[in-house]
Amino acid sequence: MKSLDVKVWGVRKRNTKKSSYDVRWTVAGNVFSEQFRTKGLADHYRSKLLRAAHAGEEFDTETGLPDSMVEKAASMTWYAFALKYLAMKWPHAAPNTRNGINEALTAVTMALLDERPGQPSEELIRKALRNWAFVLPGPDERQLPTDIANTLHWVAKASRPLSDLGDAAIGRAVLDSLKLKLDGTAAAAETVRRKRRTLVNALHYAVDLGEFKENPITGIRWKKPKVAGEVDPRVVANPAQARSLLTAVSYVGGYGRARGRRLVGLFACMYYGALRPAEAVGLNDADLKLPEVGWGTVLLNRTRPSVGKQWTDSGETHDDRGLKNRPAEEVRLVPIPPQLVAILRQHLDTFGTAEDGRLFTNERGGVVGSSTYYRVWQEARALALPPAAVASPLAARPYDLRHSALSTWLNSGVDPTEVAERAGNSVEVLLSRYAKCIDGRQEIVNRKIEELLREYE
Repeated sequence: MKSLDVKVWGVRKRNTKKSSYDVRWTVAGNVFSEQFRTKGLADHYRSKLLRAAHAGEEFDTETGLPDSMVEKAASMTWYAFALKYLAMKWPHAAPNTRNGINEALTAVTMALLDERPGQPSEELIRKALRNWAFVLPGPDERQLPTDIANTLHWVAKASRPLSDLGDAAIGRAVLDSLKLKLDGTAAAAETVRRKRRTLVNALHYAVDLGEFKENPITGIRWKKPKVAGEVDPRVVANPAQARSLLTAVSYVGGYGRARGRRLVGLFACMYYGALRPAEAVGLNDADLKLPEVGWGTVLLNRTRPSVGKQWTDSGETHDDRGLKNRPAEEVRLVPIPPQLVAILRQHLDTFGTAEDGRLFTNERGGVVGSSTYYRVWQEARALALPPAAVASPLAARPYDLRHSALSTWLNSGVDPTEVAERAGNSVEVLLSRYAKCIDGRQEIVNRKIEELLREYE
């Protein structure tokens, strides 16, 4: 049917609880319509229909679509592609990375759904995608609850074509959707950037599959949210505050139950040794040299990050991995001061080790979960700090003890190369992240300038 018999109407908002917009048009007297979640997508769809009509394209009398759009409708959907991408990435990704990929694919899939009859609630769609669709083994390899199976069947039908992301307007709308949380408020800048990285990487894979000639997202001029790369100096505890906090940890949970006492050494490793929490949790007795006098050493070669059972190959909550951003067999030697040596020797005398040699355990002897040590830390802050400091960012998270350690080392004049080696960072990352936490540098520079100026007076 020729385009002369085509009439495209305007965009109409539907009177429903959830905002949606109709695009209506006729072909040879037959009325067709499509529903969209946003007015921008509806306007864009209408524009494509109008361009096809003005270009003289033939419209199909059954689908109501011009030839160019019929071809797109028959192409791979975003959802089908996302499942293929996940299957490719999952085996080689760390558990936390798997979680991030899942989160990003869920967000993009939600943004690329058309309105269709029988639509489940957004909460159920998100649950089906997060817990079933974008987790391996995939939905085709597991027995699904009836409501989840029905939801994923609806998603497969409602998902827009992958080729739609080749349109800059749709790509921008998807990117903009990543900026919002479920409640409509702005998402954290790092979260937005992480989701965008996954989308860009996924579309690189689409290029490899021949779905695009080049990555359509990288060409979109879109303002990325700025991420604060520097450590906030307000979180850094001085040595006196750190000692008070470690003492307060020992009082959490009472002496007999020892809920806090058994974790003093864990937090001390973060402060005196600048260990990451997952490095401290995975610390083993065989990794330590604890002399009676003087400095000791910690030989780090594994981490035990808390990630969730669905993301690990073992099905355990804690993954067992090598060091962050390092080859699997690499080790890092960290000298530890006498204060930490004494705390760890006392810990071993009092609590011993787990069966596998781990220093730190929960009350049942298992791996210490992040939620466990986080709760203990919050209680310790309330005991050690005045109310104003408790309400401030000062050492608000256990990880801030590592920030405090590295800031202290840099301010004491330790060479940045040595600090970076002990911390497991590059010198560039170290100095850029802790620039605001290095006190006294302005005074030193000012004195040098004054001395130079005096020479010419």
